[in-house]
Amino acid sequence: MTDKLKTEGKFTYAEAGEGPAIIVLHGLMGALSNFGATFNHFSNKGYQVLIPELPLYTLPLIKTNVKNLAKYLKEFLEHKKIDNAILLGNSLGGHIALYFTKHYQEKVSALVLTGSSGLYENAMGGSFPKRGNYEYIEQKTKDVFYDPKVATKELVDDVYNIVNDRNSVIKTLAIAKSAIRHNMANDLPEMKQPTCLIWGKQDNVTPPEVANDFNKLLPDSNLFWIDKCGHAAMMERPEEFNKILEDWLVSRNI
Repeated sequence: MTDKLKTEGKFTYAEAGEGPAIIVLHGLMGALSNFGATFNHFSNKGYQVLIPELPLYTLPLIKTNVKNLAKYLKEFLEHKKIDNAILLGNSLGGHIALYFTKHYQEKVSALVLTGSSGLYENAMGGSFPKRGNYEYIEQKTKDVFYDPKVATKELVDDVYNIVNDRNSVIKTLAIAKSAIRHNMANDLPEMKQPTCLIWGKQDNVTPPEVANDFNKLLPDSNLFWIDKCGHAAMMERPEEFNKILEDWLVSRNI
């Protein structure tokens, strides 16, 4: 997917395909590559798929929060001249999608949430004790998935580097606190967009009851479960994830 990366001004993003725009929003410890299979699948199915690199560690500390990440998304859509999009978010990415939708309903045609924060999540220990302990970080990363083999050495190394960089840790904690402050429970009933919820049955970061709460609070949502799957369904069960989403988009004529 790196061959699809572009940098224009302050925006770095991957883009492929033509058709209705799907904007993919990665999570706090996530990367564009987490959505590689989804990016490839839907860009060949009649959609324009874009994955912006979110400025999680480059915004000034005072602006490192959900609100300003949603503002960055608005600026990205304006840069790409997209005024109506399907927003697909995992974890923090889902939260940004929800906050954006709250303020710019007219710019969102549909929502796709998988392991989304916004109501409740078990953060990675709440803080980062044992920062220098590689085995601890490795175990915490594996805990995100049902199958620990999904946590490759490359992925563990990425998380380890984030956790052991003081600037990244401070900003990670700022975003985590911001996510708690911006609880979306009271806003969800006002979001009329069709919403697809795809959840791992064994998600222990945003557990199944979170998915059920999203489904109750959103006026027009459908909830789909993937068994033997943790917090990042698009990584752990990409074929199943893509089939569920494609069938849902077709059924909703989106």
